[in-house]
Amino acid sequence: MNPFRKLAGQTAIYGLPTIVGRLLNYLLVPLYTRAFVPAEYGVVTEVYAYVAFLFVLLTYGMETAFFRFASREEQNNAVFATAMTSLGVTSALFAVAGLLFAPEISTRMGYGNHPEYIRWFILILATDAVSTIPYAKLRLENRPLRFALIKIVNIGANISFNLFFILLCPYLLSEYPDTAVTGLISRIYNPETGIGYIFISNLIASLLTFALLLPDILHKSMKPDPALLKKMLAYAWPLLIFGMAGIVNETFDRVILKHLLPGTTTEAMAQLGIYGACYKISILMTLFIQTYRYAAEPFFFDQARSQNPQDTYARMMHYFLIVCLFIFLSIMLFLDIVMLFVGESYREGAPVVPVLLLANLFLGIFYNLSIWFKLTDKTTYGALISVIGAVITLLLNFLLIPKSGYMGAAWATFACYASMMVISYLLGRKYYPVKYNLTGAAIYTITALLLYGASLLIRTDNLLVSYGSSAVLLLFFIAFVGYRESKVFRRVIHKA
Repeated sequence: MNPFRKLAGQTAIYGLPTIVGRLLNYLLVPLYTRAFVPAEYGVVTEVYAYVAFLFVLLTYGMETAFFRFASREEQNNAVFATAMTSLGVTSALFAVAGLLFAPEISTRMGYGNHPEYIRWFILILATDAVSTIPYAKLRLENRPLRFALIKIVNIGANISFNLFFILLCPYLLSEYPDTAVTGLISRIYNPETGIGYIFISNLIASLLTFALLLPDILHKSMKPDPALLKKMLAYAWPLLIFGMAGIVNETFDRVILKHLLPGTTTEAMAQLGIYGACYKISILMTLFIQTYRYAAEPFFFDQARSQNPQDTYARMMHYFLIVCLFIFLSIMLFLDIVMLFVGESYREGAPVVPVLLLANLFLGIFYNLSIWFKLTDKTTYGALISVIGAVITLLLNFLLIPKSGYMGAAWATFACYASMMVISYLLGRKYYPVKYNLTGAAIYTITALLLYGASLLIRTDNLLVSYGSSAVLLLFFIAFVGYRESKVFRRVIHKA
């Protein structure tokens, strides 16, 4: 099968539940930003930032190590058992320690009255970490349908319980008091829990997912190989540094924002809530990147055994950039409509959206470029690049947030990912040269930015004219790409 058709097909199957689920989760943002004030949503934003950081620590690069060694070793069961046992032990230790010290942790984070937040997320993190390797096994074995089914169940459960606790229970208690149904609901629902039901819904979904993955765990022989574990950890530890530095780049602004902003803690949390909600606007870009990565990482390793894989990687990058630029334009040309998804008190954060979209575009390009250090086993370089990005993130956040608020955080993210992209490209030219189409990338990027600039100049109070001109500009970009790529498209289709 043509490799691009295979990648596109698997991306579609892996991505369908992710895209649909994330879009459905995205529809929860209007609920959250209307049910909770910005300061309350700021708590959700901050806690999830910590969770993202800890998840990288708990998985310590073992997923990529599993892909790498399972593609080399004849005994894939040994690789699976070794990775699974390693993550199971470390996750259990983390859960025990976290549950014991939950009150102290919640006090230090400023949630002294809610240690249950910490307990719920300790369990979520431990469960999700253990589920990582079974998910990776499904991807490695090319079982995207089962992968998709479990993802859909996870997402459906999370959304359903959010709607149940945040919408249905308050409605029934308000409209139908003193009935048998509301009597039952009052036993499982407490209005004072508030944003806690976001966390509870997540925990229920994570536990259900783990239960569905159990058959994929139990039918394998769980005999870990200590010698193999040493090799896997040696491969993975630079990826841990890479991941930790990467998550600093991704989430540190939401962790530190409340500490650097002037004003009271409540005011700072409100600003964090606004920033977190507007960060979600870039979801379409991050959705595509995440979906692409699910299929691309095992595909990268598989294609490395083919003849001249560099040509394949160059074309993958080319089409990846085109899709990302289309997403950027689609959001920015109709940003007024997109911003309606968040509550009115959150819309003042709209100026961060184009900055964050471009930052995520740079991050996506970096993920494509990262194949050079993964294939050459020079993962220490990947760690070094991410550390450099983390240093840039830290410095710029401390410099810019006190002066520019969350706009400073957005520009710090932009500078970080742009720097990582450039450094990775320059090092990749030396250790694993790939002839990327830089001319085409420059033409498409400049065209997209010019079209966005034109939309700002011709925007008027007449909605018909404004949105009509935006639609014309988007169609122009599509036609321009189609014209330039028509010969390539015909050649690829002919080969397929």
